[in-house]
Amino acid sequence: MISRLAEHIARRRRIWIAAFTASGLVVAVSSAVLRPGERADRAATAEGGAWFPFEPGGDPASSGSAIDLRFLNERFAGAHGFIVVRRGEFVRAADGQPIRFWGVNGPPTGLDGNELRRCARLLAKYGVNLVRIHGGYFDASGEVDLARVRYSHAIVEAMKAEGIYTLFSIYFPLWLRPAPATPWLRGYDGHSYPFATLFFNRDFQAQYRKWWTALLTTPSSITGRRLVDEPAVAALEIINEDSLFFWTFDTQTMPDAQARLLEHAFGEWASSRYGSAAAALGAWEGVEARRDAPTEGRLGFRPLSRMVGERTRRDQDTARFLFETQTRFYRETLAFLRQVGFRGSITASNWITASPDVLGPLEKLSYTEGDFVDRHGYFGANAKGPESEWSIRVGHTYSDRSALRFDADEPGAVRQFVHPAMDPHYGGKPSTISETTWTRPNRFRSEAPLYYAVYGALQHSDAIVHFALDSCRWTVKPETFMQPWTLMSPAMMGQFPAAALVFRRGLVTAGPVVAEVNLEREGLLRLEGTPLPQDASLDELRLRDIPRGAPSRPGQRLDPLLHYTGIVELEFTNSPSQVRQSNVGSLIDRATRRVASATGELELDYGKGALKIDGARAQGVSGNLQAAGSVQTKDLLISSPLDLAHIVVVSLDDLPLARSRRMLMQAMSEEKATGFRTEGESDGTRRITDLGTDPWLVKELAGTVSFKRADATRLRVTALDLNGLPSVQAGTADRIGLRPRTVYYLIEE
Repeated sequence: MISRLAEHIARRRRIWIAAFTASGLVVAVSSAVLRPGERADRAATAEGGAWFPFEPGGDPASSGSAIDLRFLNERFAGAHGFIVVRRGEFVRAADGQPIRFWGVNGPPTGLDGNELRRCARLLAKYGVNLVRIHGGYFDASGEVDLARVRYSHAIVEAMKAEGIYTLFSIYFPLWLRPAPATPWLRGYDGHSYPFATLFFNRDFQAQYRKWWTALLTTPSSITGRRLVDEPAVAALEIINEDSLFFWTFDTQTMPDAQARLLEHAFGEWASSRYGSAAAALGAWEGVEARRDAPTEGRLGFRPLSRMVGERTRRDQDTARFLFETQTRFYRETLAFLRQVGFRGSITASNWITASPDVLGPLEKLSYTEGDFVDRHGYFGANAKGPESEWSIRVGHTYSDRSALRFDADEPGAVRQFVHPAMDPHYGGKPSTISETTWTRPNRFRSEAPLYYAVYGALQHSDAIVHFALDSCRWTVKPETFMQPWTLMSPAMMGQFPAAALVFRRGLVTAGPVVAEVNLEREGLLRLEGTPLPQDASLDELRLRDIPRGAPSRPGQRLDPLLHYTGIVELEFTNSPSQVRQSNVGSLIDRATRRVASATGELELDYGKGALKIDGARAQGVSGNLQAAGSVQTKDLLISSPLDLAHIVVVSLDDLPLARSRRMLMQAMSEEKATGFRTEGESDGTRRITDLGTDPWLVKELAGTVSFKRADATRLRVTALDLNGLPSVQAGTADRIGLRPRTVYYLIEE
């Protein structure tokens, strides 16, 4: 447990530091010594000519850009009322129109005035309609910081004007180190973080509510309006990445004063069940915890690892008490926010647990108190080295790791079938992922946008919010270190136009329900677990043990590849657990390492690492195009010699590609910083020898795309510059030769 706790704290430091980076406190080294053209020429020469500089330059955000998706957003966010939940999806309250969110964590704080408005316009151009504002509204002492509240008003107004909604995430334990003698958090020393205490400490909860009250009810100096009355505020998040079921819950490391509060509460709970704390110990047949003090009415907590592993009667009662405590906090906080007057959507939290199989479903069940169920997930690159949890430095090692192949963390290890894009729906509620990315460096990072878009659309995910927008300019941000999540890069934001269209317009069709898992609440509290745990890795060897063709039974592990075939629903019931699963035998072929969607629109060859997209309005191929060979979709023939590329054609007029009169073709390979250097290690990892600097470089593109339409020769192809403006005519659609340095093409009659 200690090692897992250390790993968690290290990762949380990463996110914490990222918050400061996103706030503009890390200043990029300027590369303005050279003129842009001269810098670009030198960069290409230094990289051997196989890469080109990605430098869109000043973006006019003009109406002439073919990649400008501002039209997808409303005239202003909230124009049709608050965002509420109906029939298991987000809708606009005034007209009932469903809405999906393609979002970012941002914007970078520190922007104001024209820079903030420019950033909002840029985000709208790239298809963004939600920003998650992730930061506290309190000072170092935990008191309300009205300056931060006022700045939030400016962000909401700037985003609102471009049709972008906001989601507020205002509390994460790593933002607060309570000083000694803090009256509402006694026992802290000014150096440790209050993990888990908000769930049970009533004084802390009262202080926490002051933060919400200030944020939501302080009138804006810009408009005079309160955020609680602002429909552009789509959602609120109660707490970020904290749980009574994660490793950070540990009364051994918690201040004694706080541990005693919870132990007294557990003693009272057990007394109401068994008559007294001593009687509870008797019922638990001698299973003890280190801090038990029954004469004081206190009962301690066994480590989560033992609780999950042994599942004694005491462990089951402990799980029930923790679940009821956490659920009550969510229920009461939601009621408080409604009492304050908030009419939008509210989510509980987004965290993982110490056991995806056993504790994971209890965590999700507690989240169903809210309007939607959120989660976080990252596809990492095996980063190792001092402070590698939150930075990239010379001397660090990492792995180039493909999600399309389900590569494990360690090079050469068997495939691991787990990914943050796997998105079951719980309790009939909308499902969102409010923090996610492929971390860098990883040459396969460019897989991310299309991967999230197509599988999010297939599974009917309701929001995908990418982490993190630390700048609104195309900069590598070189320092003595760099951070691993920069979103403003060619591989990420550069692929947003087509990806956002696919996800938000549903250009890949939502699949049918392929599995319904009913989980008995009492069974979960008895620590019986779930047959389809989220975020639980199942490797290629264990995957073979799943029965094929036989009916699924409660408790039997289900194939995680179900998520790549359609929609998976988990319901919490008062009846015995039950599994109903469609026959997906023809869709999941382990022998050939292929999985296809039930819609027939997606086919992943995870042996080769290639994904074919074949919807009516979106078609293409992503991954190892060299291994995939000549790929045929309904309307296209695609080939490329590149072992990593992503080519997709999407309809801009919402007509099928067979009849569309205006289409966008988008191509991407892989990215790196100018001068980025590594050397191979004996274990298959890469060691960084030079971080590089601006500008971003993209590997030159190659290949052909041919439309099979009878009128292909009458479809004009215009190569666009990196801002999406017309550059040169590139022939007709019967055979389009990819230009080495062109990412976007407009195809029209």
